[in-house]
Amino acid sequence: MIGQNISLSFNLETIYEKCNFNLQDKDKVGIVGVNGAGKTTLFKVILGEQDLDEGKISIVNKRIGYLPQEIVLEDKNITVFNYLLSARPIKKLEKELQKLYEELSISEPLKQNRILKKIDNVQKQLDYYDVYNYENILLTLIDNMNIDISLLDMKLCDLSGGQKSKIAFLHLLYSKPDILLLDEPTNHLDVETRDFIVNYLKKYKGMVLIISHDVDFLNKIVNKIMYINKSTHQIKVYDGNYDLYIKKLELEKELQERLIVRQEKEIKELQSFINKTKNASATNHNLKRMGKDRERKLEKKLEELQVRDKIYGKINLNIKPKREGSRIPLKVNNITFGYNEQINLYNNLSFVINNHERFLIVGNNGVGKSTLLKLIIGYLKPKEGTIWYGTKTDIAYYAQELELLDENKNILENVDNDSYSEKELRTILGSFLFYGEDVFKKINILSPGERARVALCKIMLQKANLLLLDEPTNHLDPETQKIIGQNFKNYEGTIIMVSHNPSFVESVGIDRMLILPKGKITNYSQEKLKSFNTEES
Repeated sequence: MIGQNISLSFNLETIYEKCNFNLQDKDKVGIVGVNGAGKTTLFKVILGEQDLDEGKISIVNKRIGYLPQEIVLEDKNITVFNYLLSARPIKKLEKELQKLYEELSISEPLKQNRILKKIDNVQKQLDYYDVYNYENILLTLIDNMNIDISLLDMKLCDLSGGQKSKIAFLHLLYSKPDILLLDEPTNHLDVETRDFIVNYLKKYKGMVLIISHDVDFLNKIVNKIMYINKSTHQIKVYDGNYDLYIKKLELEKELQERLIVRQEKEIKELQSFINKTKNASATNHNLKRMGKDRERKLEKKLEELQVRDKIYGKINLNIKPKREGSRIPLKVNNITFGYNEQINLYNNLSFVINNHERFLIVGNNGVGKSTLLKLIIGYLKPKEGTIWYGTKTDIAYYAQELELLDENKNILENVDNDSYSEKELRTILGSFLFYGEDVFKKINILSPGERARVALCKIMLQKANLLLLDEPTNHLDPETQKIIGQNFKNYEGTIIMVSHNPSFVESVGIDRMLILPKGKITNYSQEKLKSFNTEES
C-alpha cells in the first residue's frame, strides 16, 4: 500500500497535506493521532468511501475487510451461523460455476474460450476461500473464539453488545481479506477473545491496520506505527511497536524544540539588526546594504521556521455527589432473569452493596453483565426477586453503547439540566473539549470518542452518589482514561462497574467483584482477576 502526495480538506480544515507513506504486504500497523487527526477518515479513503483532493493510495488487487468502531449488523433477523457463513460467498460462486459449465456445454466453439476463462476465475476464487474445507475452518474459528454453540441459532438482534462485537470480528476474520482495517477492535471484547485475537493477528498472513487507544494491544501486535499529526497534517511511519514510537517521537520533539529556539533567536537578532539599520543615517550606505542583506536572510529564516505541535486540551472531569448516600445504597435479593424463552442468565442472585464501595462485575460476553446494570437502573424487570434501594440513593448510568444520548438533538440539548443555566452548561462543556459553536453539533455527526465525552458530562451533571458504569473507557484515548480513572478513584460515592480494561480497573481501586455466571462474590485483587480469566479460558 503506497500513499502518494495525498491531500484532503473538509471546508477550511486541512486533514492531510501532500503526505507519503509505504507499507508492505505483511505489515502490522498501529494508526495513532489525536481525535480529529484523520485516522478513521484514512480508512474511508482506503475503502473508496472518501475521495482525496489530490494524490492517491495505491492498492493492487487486494481484498479489504473492515471492522468499524461502531458495529452495525444490517440483517438483524438472520441467525448467527448463517451470518458467519455469508462471509465467504461459497454457495454463490458454486452456483455461478455450475451455470458456466451448463453454458459451456451448449455454446459454440468460438465462445468456449471466453467461458473457460470465466470458469478458471471462479475456480480460483473458490480455491482462495478453501471450498473443500471452509466449514471446518469456520468451526475452528468458532471454537477458538469460545463462541457458545447455542449462540449460533440465535438471531443477530438478540445478541448483547459484546456478543455482536465478537461475532462481527469472527465474520471479518473468516472472510479472509488480504488487508484488515480494524477501528478500536478491543471495545467490548472479553479477555479470552482478546488474547486469541492478539495471537491470530500477529500470525496473520496479510496486512493489518489498527486504530486503537489500547496501548497494550498495539504493543503485542504491531511492527510499525503510522502517526497522523493534526498540527502539521503530515503522516509519518515509525518502525517498532507503540512504546518505541513514543520514545522516538519524544526525542524528535526535543530536537525540534531546540531547533525552533535557535531559529527564534536568530530571527530576533536579525530583526534587531534590521531595525538599527533603518534608524541609521541615509548616508551610511554600507550599513543600509547590510540591512537589505539581513532582510533577505530574515525572510528565508521565517520560511524555514518550524511550527510547534499544538498542545491539545484534556478533559476536566470532577464528579461529586450532591449528598451523602445511604449506608446500604443497594440490595439485590434472589433475582432471576432471562430473555424470552432463553435460559436464565441468573437464578436467585443476591448481593449487598456498601456505601463508597467500588464493585466490579466480570464474566465473558453474553453472561449478563450489562443486563444486570439495566436491571439495577430499572430498564428491565426481574422475573423473580427484588432490587432494593437506600432512601438516599441517587443513581446515574453510563451505557456501553451510549444509547442514552438522543442522536437527533445537539450536545447542549443532551446535557440540558434544570440545575444549570445555558451559560453554566456551555462552560462545563468546555471542560469536556466542546468549545463555542461545537455545542450545537448533533450527536449523530459526532465520533464515538466525542459521544463518550458527552455521556461523561451528563453523568457529572447528575451529581449522583451511585454510578453504574458499563465499559466507560471504550472510545477514549489513554490520557483521558487516566483522567477518569483517577476521578472515579477519588469519587465520594459508590461505583458498580463493568470493564474489560485491566489497567483502568486497577486505577479505580476495586474492593470486590461479582463473577458471572457463577454469582460468586470475592474480594478484588489482580491475581484473582487473572485467575478468573485463566479459568474461563
